[in-house]
Amino acid sequence: MEVKTSLLDNMIGVGDMVLLEPLTEDSFIENLRNRFDHNEIYTYIGSVVISMNPYRSLPIFTPEKVEEYRNRNFYELSPHIYALADEAYRSLRDQDKDQCILITGESGAGKTEASKLVMSYVAAVCGKGQEVNKVKEQLLQSNPVLEAFGNAKTVRNDNSSRFGKYMDIEFDFKGDPVGGVISNYLLEKSRVVKQPRGERNFHIFYQLLSGASDDTLRKLKLDRDFSKYNYLSLDSANVNGLDDAANFRTVRNAMQIVGFMEDEVQSVLELVAAVLKLGNIEFKPESRSNGYDESRVKDKNGEDLKEMCELLGIEQSVLERAFSYRTVEAKLEKVSTTLNVSQAYYARDALAKNLYSRLFSWLVTRINESIKAQSKTRHKVMGVLDIYGFEIFEDNSFEQFIINYCNEKLQQIFIELTLREEQEEYIREDIEWTNIEYFNNAVICDLIENNQNGILAMLDEECLRPGTVTDITFLDKLNTVCAEHQHFESRLSKNSKFLTDHSLPHSCFRIQHYAGKVLYRVEGFMDKNNDLLYRDLSQAMYKANHKLIKQLFPEGNPAKVNLKRPPTAGFQFKHSVGTLMRNLQTKNPNYIRCVKPNDKKAPRIFTDSLVRHQVAYLGLMENVRVRRAGYAYRQAYEPCLERYKMLCKQTWPHWKGPTREGVEVLMADLQVSTEEFAYGNSKIFIRNPRTLFSLEEKRRGCLENLAALIQKIYRGWKCRTHFLLLKRSQVVVAAWYRRYASATIMVQSYSRGWKVGRPCSRCPPPPPSCFQMQKYFLGLKRDLPSMSPIGGSWPTRPYRFLDTAHTELRSIFHHWRCKKYRSRFTDERKAVFEEKLQASEIFKDKKALYPSSVGQPFRGDYLEISKNPKYQKLKELLLALMQNEIVFSVVVVAQGTARIFLLTKNNFVLADQKTGQVKASVPLPDLASISVSTQNDGFFALKLKEGSAGATKGDFLLSSEHLIEIITKLRRTGATAVNHNHLDIDISDE
Repeated sequence: MEVKTSLLDNMIGVGDMVLLEPLTEDSFIENLRNRFDHNEIYTYIGSVVISMNPYRSLPIFTPEKVEEYRNRNFYELSPHIYALADEAYRSLRDQDKDQCILITGESGAGKTEASKLVMSYVAAVCGKGQEVNKVKEQLLQSNPVLEAFGNAKTVRNDNSSRFGKYMDIEFDFKGDPVGGVISNYLLEKSRVVKQPRGERNFHIFYQLLSGASDDTLRKLKLDRDFSKYNYLSLDSANVNGLDDAANFRTVRNAMQIVGFMEDEVQSVLELVAAVLKLGNIEFKPESRSNGYDESRVKDKNGEDLKEMCELLGIEQSVLERAFSYRTVEAKLEKVSTTLNVSQAYYARDALAKNLYSRLFSWLVTRINESIKAQSKTRHKVMGVLDIYGFEIFEDNSFEQFIINYCNEKLQQIFIELTLREEQEEYIREDIEWTNIEYFNNAVICDLIENNQNGILAMLDEECLRPGTVTDITFLDKLNTVCAEHQHFESRLSKNSKFLTDHSLPHSCFRIQHYAGKVLYRVEGFMDKNNDLLYRDLSQAMYKANHKLIKQLFPEGNPAKVNLKRPPTAGFQFKHSVGTLMRNLQTKNPNYIRCVKPNDKKAPRIFTDSLVRHQVAYLGLMENVRVRRAGYAYRQAYEPCLERYKMLCKQTWPHWKGPTREGVEVLMADLQVSTEEFAYGNSKIFIRNPRTLFSLEEKRRGCLENLAALIQKIYRGWKCRTHFLLLKRSQVVVAAWYRRYASATIMVQSYSRGWKVGRPCSRCPPPPPSCFQMQKYFLGLKRDLPSMSPIGGSWPTRPYRFLDTAHTELRSIFHHWRCKKYRSRFTDERKAVFEEKLQASEIFKDKKALYPSSVGQPFRGDYLEISKNPKYQKLKELLLALMQNEIVFSVVVVAQGTARIFLLTKNNFVLADQKTGQVKASVPLPDLASISVSTQNDGFFALKLKEGSAGATKGDFLLSSEHLIEIITKLRRTGATAVNHNHLDIDISDE
């Protein structure tokens, strides 16, 4: 069985906050800090992932990591965003459950990067193929386009998403992506005309001016100097780490991959340039005879207005009039009034904001056209939501109000779905469900969205009310209707307890959200909710010759004048949020909570107060409490038994019965209180984290003992192995020493005899002197023959008394050079020589043809059957016969006809050379003998055993120029025995 790991192994801090003990806000923050300091940026709360922004690259997003988390259990490895992405993808692919991944957090917490990581992981683990890869690439490349037009540099984040994005990725039944649909929410279009200090406009403006070619800028009538455009802030135009020029090229390439045509890209850039030109238009007052001032475009801005009109194909006079007059229609009456300078600036900025926001919506629609699924069949869906987190600033306005309303709805659905998921698991596992107490924020959602007396409804009512309406009259209405609501606070309300609250200004109201109290300034609520664009400007835009402009301002068509007031921004957002919530409730949710460790965008800095603030408004402590209300930890029986089986003698090392029974035996042996756990149908549920940590502590001690035992056994084995090696070496050395010592002893004996002996007339000549012996050995060293094992030369001996030693030395040298020669043989070459040796044993001095074959190498497969397409049918037949290993192939002549002769391990086959059709296939056991002549010919006869299946066709008389190799191969393959009568080769067991 494969050894499993767990997030409990080598744990830094606590990998799952559900197991944190004791559970307090301080211990929660300290655990996050501890893990962050050790580069552990992911932590679980059950199935929820907390993601800390490291503000630097970490080696945890490599292709190797993708493979590590692929098809692994969620709790099997240390916490990671890939684990959540894999769990969601496998549930979608294998269980046919639609998924949604909800990514929340404040600006700079890493939401956009988290969504990219999820999408890149899914793209990496799903199927491959040309069409699938194209869809994946389009889905991934939609991100750079939307980031360029929807992201901006803020004080908190250099690449902050200024819109909410929800992408539905559609998959087929195999789990391969086939398309997608993107929805966008609440683009911060006010940024187009004004940016807070230290922040930038949307990236695309800076990218266009920095990265476009000179020819493109000339066509767009633009200059690279940022300072020439009023809508671009200059104090943060250049951002460290952002290469606007390179990013522009990336965006152009991404638009091409997604499917934008070249003329569409040009039209988009023309609208971006028009927005920049629009910001440079300034107005001056001009007195009229009726005493009212009328706005006029300043003379110095005439060129900017002209160039903008040329880009959009609008007559300059039409746009000038729209900036000077406003027409109000009521039934059949039309009233035209002049605009003063402040109204003209309002109209200019409203046009710029609408032009850009509608362009952004068109981009999303255009991307959806490219990435939508082509087939009409139902698809599996994975949704990825990347939206603003809860926002609490020093100055909170309408934008923060509706963003926080959206987060209230997300928190509401989060609690509902989490509780529903918990309850479903308890029911599925047959565990008794107990109601869990938690804060239900439905009362806050009702305060904001109630159709009768909700804040959004009253804001719309005030916007539509005739007469004088201001932000203050709206606040007065709130003070009247919401005064008694427990989550609404205002100095001017009927509730007297706030009259002396000096932290609450008169022009503000405060809502107690689930994440904390937020103070909202009512200034601008009415204008931002109205989001008014004068009809004259819409009609002027519709008159443009630019084809994209007409699509963006359909209400400007005079033939389709609609006197009905357009829906307010608050109404539209409430409707979008309602649609989103209904969509999310049909899917299985997966949560990623992004947390920003510091405001400096710097690595390795952890600011307690900032993290504590985010933990509060993300509702993380509430999440842990809900998850811990029943059983804190649950695990399937098999991995539980595999992890803790060494703690019980009955389950160690192997448990033979059902895994649940093994777990029951284990828990009984460990004497764990029955109140601390419960048995489900497929899992064991542990109530208290202390029980789990107690099991882990016992397991750790047991592993240390096992490690010591393994070390002891290993060291003993290693020492014994070393001893046996030394013993074998000593035997070899001793054998070689005895062999060479004999010659030395012989030389020594002659030397000693010469030293003590006296010469006489009857004795043989005296032995040579030591000098002569030295001369002999040096001469022998100098005149040693070649290292060839077939070399027969050897230096002559100079003295008769050295005859024995001389012969012994020659034998030793020959054995040594043969050993050296053999040591250079590869296995392949050794097999060749063995075959040649066998051929020699069979044919040497018996067959006249043999000497000419000695120098020819044996090739075996002469026809290269496996590589030659000509023999494809023959190869398929051999595969069908399970004869896929060809020992020998060659062309032979049978009765004057060329045939293919094949030899496999079990058969020999004759086939037609032209068609490859098999003429005969004979098992080798059916072969009785082989006969050849002693002459210089290539004929040989294959005689079959009587009664065998192939014997009905008779014996085979064949001829080949490779006769020697054929017979040798047959002998080796068939384990044949050789008779030398007429060189008959008898294939039998004899």
